Amino acid sequence: MAVSIILMVIVGNGLLFIYNQWQFKKAEKLYEPVGKFIIVDDDIKLHYISEGTGQPVVFLHGGILSSSDYKETVQMAAQQGYHAIAFDRPGYGYSERPKKRKITPITQASIIHKALKELGINEPIILVGHSWSGTMTLSYALQFPKEVAGMILNLLLKTPLAKSMAFSMAKQTFAPEQVPEKYAKELYAIGFRSSHFRANREDVLVFPETSKILCEEYKKITVPTVIAVGENDPFGVIDQARRLKEDIPHATLNIIPDIGHMIPELHPEMVLENVKFISKKNTSIV
Repeated sequence: MAVSIILMVIVGNGLLFIYNQWQFKKAEKLYEPVGKFIIVDDDIKLHYISEGTGQPVVFLHGGILSSSDYKETVQMAAQQGYHAIAFDRPGYGYSERPKKRKITPITQASIIHKALKELGINEPIILVGHSWSGTMTLSYALQFPKEVAGMILNLLLKTPLAKSMAFSMAKQTFAPEQVPEKYAKELYAIGFRSSHFRANREDVLVFPETSKILCEEYKKITVPTVIAVGENDPFGVIDQARRLKEDIPHATLNIIPDIGHMIPELHPEMVLENVKFISKKNTSIV
């Protein structure tokens, strides 16, 4: 009897796994990659979107979805005379993640740097990092200070994807604003594939160690910096932003009234305003 029950559980779990994979594949077809691919280090295939010409601006998404977080911002920036590039970070969206080496915000910054070189981007870039990528952006500026014209940070020192299910997590992340229906559907289709979910979990686990390594180095950052956070952000990032401002005194702290955490998705025009602010800073320096 016990053996029969165990077999039933195994078969049931197997069928459930197959059904879920079928559902993911079915949903994934609705969100096929719209950008291009580039190979880095011979073993990392990265998906990215690129539009426009002019000053290069690189957008790095947080710990939930992919470059699609920035699709409206990329279009708007291109129309304003920028070369806008947004990557799916390694393991997210349609980008691959190396299996035989440890991936951290530091190594991800290096991978993006190599990708930009492969794309022929040699002039200093404006970096925009949202949520989890705030630390990755800071790491990039520390590793390649002469290749960064400025950076814009929307902070978050943890990410909840591995701790809750898609729709409740999205609701928490967008609060107090509403989750766009299209975002929730894309999150279910893309964000809960095993490879994407695993990449997020790995990022969560390496984050504390990386933050400890980098935090003492932030004072070395000299490039123009904007720290932009929503007044109603549910993750307590205003305190984080103020501490970072102490480490980077020349940074501009921008607490945006009446909005939450998901600035790129809900308020792309505000992201672009900060990009323009950095551009003007560079012009005045020259």
